[in-house]
Amino acid sequence: MNSAISSASLHTRSLDRKTLLRHRQNMQLQPSDREWVRGDLHRGSIHVHDKLTSPSYPRPVVCTMDTTAGEMALRDTSPTLYVQLHGEAVRRLGQDERPLQIQNDFLFKLGFKDPWRVQEEGMNTELGSLLRFYAGKPHSIESSERVQLSGTYNVRKGKLQLPVNRWTRRQVILCGTCLIVSSVKDSHTGKMHILPLIGGKVEEVKKHSHCLAFSSAGPQSQTYYVSFDSFTEHLRWHRHAAKMVSQRINSVDLSCCSLEQLPPNLFYSQDLTHLNLKHNFLPTDHRLHQFSRLRSLNLSNNQLGQFPMAICDIPTLTEVNLSCNYLANVGQAVGSMTNLQTFLLDGNCLSELPSELGSLQRLGYLGLSFNQFTHVPQVLERLASMERLCMAGNSLDTLVLQSFRLLRVKHVDLRLNKIRVVVPDEPDLLRHVTQLDVRDNGLEELDASLFPRLEVLHCERNHIATLKVKGSHTHKASSNLTSPLPLSLSLCRNRMEAVPEWLCEIKKLEVLDISHNLVTELPARLLCSSSLRKLSAGHNHLQKLPERVERPLLEVLDVQHNQLAELPCNLFLKSDSLRCLNASANKLEHLPPSSLSEESNSVLQELYLTNNRLTDKCVPLLTGHTHLRVLHMAYNYLHTFPASKMAKLEELEELDLSGNRLKTVPTTIMNLRRMHTLIAHSNTIEVFPEVMQLMEMKCVDLSCNELSEISLPENLPPKLQELDLTGNPRLNLDHNTLEHLNNIRCFRIDPPPTFSANEASGGPAVWSHGYTEASGVKNKLCVAALSVNSFCGSREALYGVFDGDKNVEVPYLLQCTMNDVLAEELHKTKSEEEHMTNTFLVMQRKLGTAGQKLGGSAALCHIRHDPTDPGGCFTLTAANVGKCQAILCRDGKPLPLSLLHSVGLEEEYRRIRQHNAIITEDNKVNGVTDSTRIMGYSFLYPAVIPRPYVSKVTLTPQDEFFILGSRGLWDALSQSEAVEAVRNVPDGLAAAKKLCTLAQGYGCTDSLCAVVVQLSVSEDCCSCCCSDAPQPPPSPGLGGYPSSGGSSIKERPSGDGSLPVPPSSCSEISSEISTSEMSSEVGSTASSDEPPQSSLLPARGCCSLHPACLSGSFQRQLSSATFSSALSDNGLDSEDEEPIAGVFSNGSRVEVEADIHCLRAEASSSSSSGWERLLSPPPPPPPCTPEPLEEGVELTLGEAETREQREEGWSVGSGRKGDDGKTLGKRRGNGSVAPQEKSHNLIEVAADAPSKKGGGYFTAPAQPDPDDQFIIPPELEEEVKEIMKQHQQKQQKAPSPDQTHP
Repeated sequence: MNSAISSASLHTRSLDRKTLLRHRQNMQLQPSDREWVRGDLHRGSIHVHDKLTSPSYPRPVVCTMDTTAGEMALRDTSPTLYVQLHGEAVRRLGQDERPLQIQNDFLFKLGFKDPWRVQEEGMNTELGSLLRFYAGKPHSIESSERVQLSGTYNVRKGKLQLPVNRWTRRQVILCGTCLIVSSVKDSHTGKMHILPLIGGKVEEVKKHSHCLAFSSAGPQSQTYYVSFDSFTEHLRWHRHAAKMVSQRINSVDLSCCSLEQLPPNLFYSQDLTHLNLKHNFLPTDHRLHQFSRLRSLNLSNNQLGQFPMAICDIPTLTEVNLSCNYLANVGQAVGSMTNLQTFLLDGNCLSELPSELGSLQRLGYLGLSFNQFTHVPQVLERLASMERLCMAGNSLDTLVLQSFRLLRVKHVDLRLNKIRVVVPDEPDLLRHVTQLDVRDNGLEELDASLFPRLEVLHCERNHIATLKVKGSHTHKASSNLTSPLPLSLSLCRNRMEAVPEWLCEIKKLEVLDISHNLVTELPARLLCSSSLRKLSAGHNHLQKLPERVERPLLEVLDVQHNQLAELPCNLFLKSDSLRCLNASANKLEHLPPSSLSEESNSVLQELYLTNNRLTDKCVPLLTGHTHLRVLHMAYNYLHTFPASKMAKLEELEELDLSGNRLKTVPTTIMNLRRMHTLIAHSNTIEVFPEVMQLMEMKCVDLSCNELSEISLPENLPPKLQELDLTGNPRLNLDHNTLEHLNNIRCFRIDPPPTFSANEASGGPAVWSHGYTEASGVKNKLCVAALSVNSFCGSREALYGVFDGDKNVEVPYLLQCTMNDVLAEELHKTKSEEEHMTNTFLVMQRKLGTAGQKLGGSAALCHIRHDPTDPGGCFTLTAANVGKCQAILCRDGKPLPLSLLHSVGLEEEYRRIRQHNAIITEDNKVNGVTDSTRIMGYSFLYPAVIPRPYVSKVTLTPQDEFFILGSRGLWDALSQSEAVEAVRNVPDGLAAAKKLCTLAQGYGCTDSLCAVVVQLSVSEDCCSCCCSDAPQPPPSPGLGGYPSSGGSSIKERPSGDGSLPVPPSSCSEISSEISTSEMSSEVGSTASSDEPPQSSLLPARGCCSLHPACLSGSFQRQLSSATFSSALSDNGLDSEDEEPIAGVFSNGSRVEVEADIHCLRAEASSSSSSGWERLLSPPPPPPPCTPEPLEEGVELTLGEAETREQREEGWSVGSGRKGDDGKTLGKRRGNGSVAPQEKSHNLIEVAADAPSKKGGGYFTAPAQPDPDDQFIIPPELEEEVKEIMKQHQQKQQKAPSPDQTHP
């Protein structure tokens, strides 16, 4: 391999393509080797990377399951093999370890089940982002420099002015906290001079080039001058030494450096006090006692196997972390560490502790979480200073409080045990306990008086029905529960039906969370508390709130999802501190007054009233809240919002009035200078409000209204990032307006009107969809939707939702690539569950380096009609990982299609514990994600894997729609509520909008995404089938485009294998990033296997519900997921030496050759020679993905004529007839509409569109290119001329659009 290729050249389009192709060919197995591997399951291939080459091109090495690493090293005369997982630490393989077995075990644990598929995956070079083998230990500049810097340089000691000191060549090492200089010339041995640098100086010497002066601290300071050979070395040494001298403590961090032993030079740092060695491969080292001044030592996540006795000889240690080392016992010598204050033993295999541990009288924090304890160790009673005890994730089933009698522990963590019974003790003996965490246990009742000084109590996700005090839930306990500090009480997600009255007597109660229970009534004096600041009582059965309100200090009140018909009449009058009120999802018909006069003392800033029954009479009552910043009144019964009332809310920043019956937004909204978000979709607004003159405006959503035109100021708001105008069928935007909106980051309008394949043939539409995406509080869109109405033919569809939580990269990669992966898997596997599962697993490696540290949830739904099924029914297959979910509405009831993989599932909890994972206090695996199965986050393997939950149902006439939603949606809405909310909404886009708006009104601040797919499955669907033999799915070239949503992207080339290789049809994408900007680390979405040949068969007749495409139709189309564009030029893909057949490039434009035989078949009955052409196979495309179409998306000739022959007019984006009649528009890259012309040259028509601005959203050529033309094979010229002539005659006979519609 040529190591001279620089990494920079790989990311330029001027790369030597032949060199790159040669390297890629070397990365592939030879056909003979591939056949040899496939001959036996015990054979396989691993890819070995060179340890020095950057970038590293792997070479395939065939081997068997019995081939050892030592045998490979001898056979290839290469150094020792190393293995690297998810791009992090690198481990040396033992001589007897078997690399192929390691690779296969990795793939099986990842989720693959078929051994033949595991063998094929092992031959794929993209696996390197997950699992990689190296010939020798790879040189990592970052980690090696952290371990040490070394070299031979000119050194001089003392002052430069003294002539006695001369420059000499010496070995110099920078390691730990010291500068080490050899005393013998060019020697690595002998006496070494040690210069401590902590608190010292490192300075540049101006009189000498590339020279640094290193000085120690203190009165006996010494100085060494080191002259480096190059400026690069000078900078590297200066950078690391500067960090060292600036430290206040003698600390060294060598975590994640793939260390198999401690660096010998590290032991020169005798003054070291803090040493971090976590996430390495260190065994027990008996030399640790040499760090005699060490105070903090972190050895977590290593390979100790047994307790390191050497640390017991370091008396100065105060903090030791030995978590996740598979320790079975603790050494008896632990009692000698008398100064120890923090001792972490989490994630081991401990079941008991030695009695010597009781000698640690200064121990304050002991971590025993996720071990195998069945009871609280008795030795803990002797630890007089211990304040914090963590025993989460053990096997305690009974909590005996006598075990804590002699302890002075304040914080007790008992999460994720199996505690069902609490054996009480005298409360006076437990007065020291201030924080108790018993979440995720099986408690049915709890006596709070057992802990008289409790400050924080967490009881979430138990089965508590009553909270008692001294055996009674009605006992007044003001004397027993009086705390000198604020008290927080969390009882959410239990089974409580009543809140005890004695809670009102607690004088220091500040936070009370009783949400998600069965509470029907709150204590009468609860809103009179002089200490309560936050009350969460949502998701209960409250019918009213206490009427008595006496100047409470309450700042946050959450009573959403109850049955409240009214709020207390003096709630706003007496609540002087109330800043946030969420009363959404109730039955409110009116609001209490904010004041009794014109002056108001209200400090209310956030008011959420979504999904109530409020009318216009409530609007005047809002004007008293003059400090209101956020107002959500979506889905009420508002007809008007008076302009005078709007003008008084001058501090308003966010306003949501969606789902009402408003016809206008008042013009006085111009007075709200701080307004940055206006959401008013799903109304009947006809006039575009003048919000574009507000300079702080960031988001405007006026979708699903009745806008016909918009008026824009000369300059748009500088912060405007999102404008949504979809679902306005009468809206007509000219090119000047589109040009003006060009630079908005996310601009959405309806795509042109289209027909589905079923409608085009006269049959009913089986499905239609709508989707929406909404940014979170940081205006960062971390979600993405996928919608393909015609996937691999007219009888399939694909929909997906992806959520990256806080990252945008993973959702975008999933959106762009997953449909291509599924299309390939459909023709590799037979089982529905298997091809869905493999899609997720293959997608894990296609995430490349982005999936190593980032991750995201995903839900995918695939509608498919199996032509081999005699019943002819449609099936819906759903798969999900993470918090994205899908549900099906059947007979008005939700049918779950997904499963939440979390630590709450017993099976998942056992699995991640087998792999030594820890669940932190925020309920996340290793503190990263709360899902145990998710895309990405490969560094958490094997605890977190991408294997999805897969379900399959047969669609029936009782199935109305299904919903896919991101995590934020399902955190805010229950499945039954989501179904009920959109069941009567006829439009998919409006339904999706409603779901997201409801979630925001309920308090969700995350990014949101929802896809609603409406079904219309008739009885014919389940009974009819093709009378002839089943045919392959029709070509998607004439299939329908998506009916609503964002911009659509053309399909990739249809396959030419023995089984039809599927396209990735028309995926709708609203992401901001261009596919050409993706890193080359992410693999191509096309298969690397060489496709076999096939022929196109003429379609035969079938029922109207299952139409076949026109005979012999053939069309090359582009994929929505093309990551090879950064390595491609002039239509030449990165893996091909010749241009793609039928694709021609001219600068930034790509022309696609269309087979026009289908037009001739339509124009005449055709001769026998014509049928011979129809049956002849087209030239096969290479196994790659073409470059994306960067300018306007242009229609092929066959597609253009088909569209012009349609008789029925459609309005933009809605499927309803509109005023435009037959003015079907051309489809643009961003979903906008341009009037249709009568010219054949569609490229010429595209030239009329506005030019693209840099970074803009709308893309179209600025002027026609004289070289743009259709490419017609010479042998078909006569046929094309005849077809053109007939086409012109049809156009002359056809009536004009003005004559068709008045």
